[in-house]
Amino acid sequence: MLSKKILLAQSDAVNAVWLTNFIEIYQQLSRDNLSSLSNLYDQDIVFQDPLHKINGFNNVADYFAQLYENVSACHFVINRVILEGNQAAIYWTMTYQHKRLKSGLPIEVEGHSLIKGEDNKVIYHRDYLDLGQMLYEQVPLLGSIIRWLKKRVSV
Repeated sequence: MLSKKILLAQSDAVNAVWLTNFIEIYQQLSRDNLSSLSNLYDQDIVFQDPLHKINGFNNVADYFAQLYENVSACHFVINRVILEGNQAAIYWTMTYQHKRLKSGLPIEVEGHSLIKGEDNKVIYHRDYLDLGQMLYEQVPLLGSIIRWLKKRVSV
C-alpha cells in the first residue's frame, strides 16, 4: 500500500495502477515472491541498470532470479515519488546483504528509478545508483582505494 506521505506528494499516483504496483511490489520483493514481477512488468519491458540493458520480461525475470540467488537479504524503502503523466521518478534506499561483500553485513545504497507505464504495466525501468557504493567499495582492497580516491577528489 502507498504510504500517506507518498500519496500526498502526488495525488495522481492513485490513478496510476502501474506506479502503485511498482511501489507495493518493490517494498515486498524477495527471492520468495519474484513471480509478482509478472504483475508489474509488460512482456516487452526494457530494464536498464548501471551494468545491464535487458529487453523482454523473461530476460528480466531471469536477471532478477540470478540477483536474488546471490544475496541473503534485499529490501527497498521508497522515499519519494514524482509522477508526471505516464512516467515517474522513484527515490529509494536499498539495503542488501551478500556473503562475499562487507563480511555479510548490510549495505545501504541510495538510488532512484525512472519508470514508464502503459496499460497498467511498467514498460520501461531504468535504475540510477552509485555502483561504487553498491559494489566496488565493498570489496576489501578495491574499496579502500575507491574511498581514498573519493576523499582526494572531494577536497
